[in-house]
Amino acid sequence: MLRHAVPAVVVALSLSSLTSAGPPRFEARFVLPPQDQHVHSSSIVELPNGDLFAVYYRGSGERRADDVRLEGARLARGAGAWSAPFPVADSPGFPDCNPIAFLDARGQLSVVWPAILDNMWESALLRYRRAPTAAWTAGAPPWNAGGVILLRPDNLKEKTEPFARSVLASLPAGRDRDELAQLIERLSDTLYNRLGWMPRAHALRLPGGRLLLPLYSDTYSVGLVAISDDDGATWRASDPIVSLGGVQPSLVRRKDGTIVAYMRDNGPPPQRAIVAESRDGGVSWSQGVDSDIPNPGSSLEVVALRDGSWLMVLNDTENGRARLSAWLSNDEGRTWPRRRAIEDSPGGSFSYPSVIQTADGLVHVSYSYVEPAPAAGGRRREAIRHVMLDPAWVSEAPPRDGQRQGKDG
Repeated sequence: MLRHAVPAVVVALSLSSLTSAGPPRFEARFVLPPQDQHVHSSSIVELPNGDLFAVYYRGSGERRADDVRLEGARLARGAGAWSAPFPVADSPGFPDCNPIAFLDARGQLSVVWPAILDNMWESALLRYRRAPTAAWTAGAPPWNAGGVILLRPDNLKEKTEPFARSVLASLPAGRDRDELAQLIERLSDTLYNRLGWMPRAHALRLPGGRLLLPLYSDTYSVGLVAISDDDGATWRASDPIVSLGGVQPSLVRRKDGTIVAYMRDNGPPPQRAIVAESRDGGVSWSQGVDSDIPNPGSSLEVVALRDGSWLMVLNDTENGRARLSAWLSNDEGRTWPRRRAIEDSPGGSFSYPSVIQTADGLVHVSYSYVEPAPAAGGRRREAIRHVMLDPAWVSEAPPRDGQRQGKDG
């Protein structure tokens, strides 16, 4: 049963058009308004008719709460408010988390997510549902297919263990060394290798049609890409993306074909987004290294815009998620001189952005939103927030040096 279904609340911060003489367009509204349950990790896509679809998870907690399920909502093209939430997926008795959505070449909607089998991230089982969109205009998608995505990352141990052992040799006795030793031991366990893979950022479709689904494992703190050359009918595992704690990769393609993965930093200081590259269509990856981009241990997403610029949405601090910003690069991620805060409220939490550019050239971002201050006598409520912006809104911010900006970016 769908619980706590409430109408979306619209908060328009600035209204203008892409072609007006006024300020660049920026609008904000809620996909799901502030409410008492935990709600997190949204993914947003544009449907073939120009409507938007967003999916997220909601329940009394995360992996340890067995009532967690996936919900979705739809924003009709030109409408001012999102629909009431509708059910997307629920594995009864198991938490469903971290969904991502994408369209296949035929315009069908797919949602991919992990069901958590024993309330630990290591047990994540990758699932999917698929629905046609041609006749779908309201309510829950008309799912007509679904199942499990099984991966065999057979060279995970070969690619990961030498790096892990080199790090282990430099660590003093203590918790970090013990955890890394356990990680190395698990590399020999087939079940650990094949479970635990979870999505976070959008899939990337290459010009030739190959589909890259970025994944990560909290078992090993590594990334990996599920590769499909038949539009999602079958998948195979790439080499792991090995680094000191790089997870939740977001993929973006340079004009020369290089694919860049930007990752959350779950490793030791300095807290920086971790970057790796692939030059063979996502099959093999360089070792991930620290960039100059601050990261507090929170996911980010990067997209290539149609004018050739790149846009990144991230928590651009080393500590906390109280600021969520949009950054623009005109040199394919080498520097990011234009930066503007979307949210900046001490005490709040604004994180896990999902970013797309729609056919009209606007950028849409959905993200997890926790109120900066609780109501009297209550707890801070949580929501899914949506902003729509003209990239010029970011461009009009004063330029900054594209090099490292220190602790607060």
